[in-house]
Amino acid sequence: MEETTTTQRLHLVMGGKVTDPRGLEFQDPESLHVVGIYSSYDDAVDAWRAQAQRTVDDAEMKYVVVHIHKLLTPNA
Repeated sequence: MEETTTTQRLHLVMGGKVTDPRGLEFQDPESLHVVGIYSSYDDAVDAWRAQAQRTVDDAEMKYVVVHIHKLLTPNA
């Protein structure tokens, strides 16, 4: 019987004020709001959506989902 190993997939949700609403350059990276780290992409999207909705009236505020697992194992 073959063993199947699943790769852990981690997702970071973070946000802050950006210099340009069309870009991803943050005005003050040291003050980024880290929402959390999630093992499920769906959970990360839910957290991202909640924060994005909370700050919808601030055009300079942007939240993103970062695929940490892709940074940890870029060749996988």
